[in-house]
Amino acid sequence: MLDDDLASRSLGITLTDAGPGHATVRMTVTDTMVNGHALAHGGYVFLLADTAFACACNSHGPVTVAAGADITFVAAAHLGDELTARAEERTTYGRSGIYDVTVTRGDQVIAEFRGRSRTLRSGTE
Repeated sequence: MLDDDLASRSLGITLTDAGPGHATVRMTVTDTMVNGHALAHGGYVFLLADTAFACACNSHGPVTVAAGADITFVAAAHLGDELTARAEERTTYGRSGIYDVTVTRGDQVIAEFRGRSRTLRSGTE
């Protein structure tokens, strides 16, 4: 799935670990990702977390998409920071699932993301 994700690849996001129900991705904050306050734009932090979420919820095989997601920004990220997003499956029920993603810079938490997934019946729903 990630091989076909031009949005994530164009931002330099790489998959560093994956398995059933979990995934880890990394991204370095570049100058085009910094907002007018000299901080990483929250949309890029969300995109990183969303990419980890997508990899984790699609790790079981069927095409799975986001049904919704929320993020809480805990600390600011800056130009040059290497951010890591670790996604973990919390539960699945029917065609739905809940995943938590923690975005960090080293040991410091930058954001907490909760994603809700939905597995498509036909792969094209």
